[in-house]
Amino acid sequence: MVDARGGFAALDTCVHCGFCLQACPTFLATGDEADSPRGRIELMRQLERGELAAGDPFLATHLDRCLGCRGCEPVCPSGVGYGRGLEAARELIARSRPLPWLARAALSAFTTPGLSRVVYALGRMVRATGIPGWLAGWGSLRFAMGMLAATRPVRNVEFGVRNRRPADDSALRSPQSAVTRVLLFRGCIMDGFFAHVHEATIRTLTVNGYDVREVPGQVCCGALHVHAGLAGEAQALARRNVAVFGDGDEMIVVNSAGCGATMKEYGHQKFAARVRDVTELLAERGPAPGAPLDVRVAYDPPCHLLHAQRIADAPLRLFQAIPVLQLVSTADAAQCCGSAGLFTLVQPEMSRAVLGPKLASLREAAPRVVATGNPGCLMQLGAGLAAAGISARARHPVELLDESYRAAGLYD
Repeated sequence: MVDARGGFAALDTCVHCGFCLQACPTFLATGDEADSPRGRIELMRQLERGELAAGDPFLATHLDRCLGCRGCEPVCPSGVGYGRGLEAARELIARSRPLPWLARAALSAFTTPGLSRVVYALGRMVRATGIPGWLAGWGSLRFAMGMLAATRPVRNVEFGVRNRRPADDSALRSPQSAVTRVLLFRGCIMDGFFAHVHEATIRTLTVNGYDVREVPGQVCCGALHVHAGLAGEAQALARRNVAVFGDGDEMIVVNSAGCGATMKEYGHQKFAARVRDVTELLAERGPAPGAPLDVRVAYDPPCHLLHAQRIADAPLRLFQAIPVLQLVSTADAAQCCGSAGLFTLVQPEMSRAVLGPKLASLREAAPRVVATGNPGCLMQLGAGLAAAGISARARHPVELLDESYRAAGLYD
């Protein structure tokens, strides 16, 4: 039987213990109880009981400030499903007020077939001029330029390759004899601005024994719509994707943490069980080692990979396949970067407040690359690094493995 209370039922186990407070980036930024998971849960309970109206400005302010990073969930001893409760609350709020024009415009531009193709093409044309990189900095326009610049592919860059091949040549294997067919989910922003990551995904998976196939007719995963409270639109997209990917047994590979988390929560059990992050698939096969890359890397796990999907080890296995690579840790790597879908556009002040401590830690760690597996995080961190004058680039982990494989001659 479906609970008529929907996502609100997931909040019932909260006992207001406060374990979530130090895991909440917005509470750490403001110190306001209403900006903490514990405080927001009380607001959501009042909303469900009708004690607060969906249009109440105090309610909207503090729920709008939530990143939806779900960093509170892994530390909760009571197993509160905060994310499901937040989605239910935002759905009610969205029914009582129009979505802010900037959020609606961004949703349309990034996810509407036809329109999005034009937007991405124009964005790539502007990106190719190099102007966004020159303009990158603080302030809304300059930060947006930095985000666009961060999507630029870096091709054929070898990070101090010491040897063309690893010491143990026998470990270098071409596509494995046992080939497994998988289906690639392209998404919207990933396909529009990060097609080079899709290319790297296909190459690295092929080396590790996967046959990557394309699926025509797929659409946006609906993650941005879910975060905005547009449940109906998100469900329509989910139904379309479930239909076009069919009811086969092939795994569906996703290289965007936000897309993967949303697709695993479509509510279609068999479909959800087929969805895999690219690092999960690579880790299942090793992955095969590549050539050494002499580069210092800080891994910043995306919230929806670490907290929502609970995937922590697989990306580390990927880095271990690259000899010499130096993986450095930062104290707040598990904290949200402040991207959170459209959050960086509609809540820029809070977004930058959350990003600030992370940039300070990265400045001290002095990596050459900040690796993260989500398009919004790549853009947010890339723009932040440029604005702060930190000489590091944000890149997807699979790009590093791809360069290691290229240097090893695996693509010859």
